[in-house]
Amino acid sequence: MTSFEEAGTEETVTCLHMTFYHPCQDDKMVFRCLNFCNREQVRADEMAKFGRDSNVCHYNLMDTRVSRIQFALQFYRKLNSSECCFEIKNMSKKTKLIVDQTELGYLNKIDLPWKCIICFGDYQILAEIEGGESVDYFETHLHLAEVPILQERCLPSLQPIPENGISSSLFPSQGKSPMESDENESC
Repeated sequence: MTSFEEAGTEETVTCLHMTFYHPCQDDKMVFRCLNFCNREQVRADEMAKFGRDSNVCHYNLMDTRVSRIQFALQFYRKLNSSECCFEIKNMSKKTKLIVDQTELGYLNKIDLPWKCIICFGDYQILAEIEGGESVDYFETHLHLAEVPILQERCLPSLQPIPENGISSSLFPSQGKSPMESDENESC
């Protein structure tokens, strides 16, 4: 037998990719304590905490408007399944956390979708889960966005309101008129 045949099967690791944006990053350097270079391992039994308190949070946001602990991510395996997931919990008493269109108050938590946008204050974070099998740890891989994530993704919740100030989607029973569109728009 060759050493290749004797080698054990390598277990894949779940990786949480997070792309961060703040409009004042260039001036205030609010992400200066985040490691954007490498993947980091986090033990499965630890909560990944984000906030301004470096004694409690592994992921520090250098902004006085951010709570000591803004939010936490918990890695878990679904019951009777091999699928590993994350849940996100708002740990801020002052600021609501928005995950896609779901608003979380203090201590509210939900399952983190496989791809979603997390918002609080002026912060925008695109979170994407890359699945894996390891139950001992997961990895985080942080990225820095140059442009607003919401603008880049052209989310339907940010569609312009017509000049009359009334969105036609509020009145589905009324007759629909053709929508004006720009041929050059990419979204």
